[in-house]
Amino acid sequence: MGNKTQKRITRKTNPRIPELISTLKEHSRNNDVLIWRDIAKRLEKPSRKYAQVNLSKINRYAREGDIVLIPGKVLGAGELKNSVTIAALGFSSTAIEKINEIGGKYLTIEQILEENPKGSKIRILQ
Repeated sequence: MGNKTQKRITRKTNPRIPELISTLKEHSRNNDVLIWRDIAKRLEKPSRKYAQVNLSKINRYAREGDIVLIPGKVLGAGELKNSVTIAALGFSSTAIEKINEIGGKYLTIEQILEENPKGSKIRILQ
């Protein structure tokens, strides 16, 4: 008796994700903006491999006024000293509080795509 390996077909359970991936790819193709294709590819991976970035890491790598994109979730550990715009798939409630305290801005990936369709001056952290 031989073992047959079967490839399991997995689908994203959150309906938002496939729609977002499709939108990012379409936008990348239509406007020739590679950053959106990059983010789409990162979101195609299993959700357990999505980035989980603490505010302390954002604080280390982002300067005042930067736009930071996280292809995953922003967590509230650490301190944020610079007022930055952070776009991510999700935010912990602690992260939202700390971003608001410092006068920063938090957006979904869909919102940053709308606000900055060319993807200019966006820094990706993971």
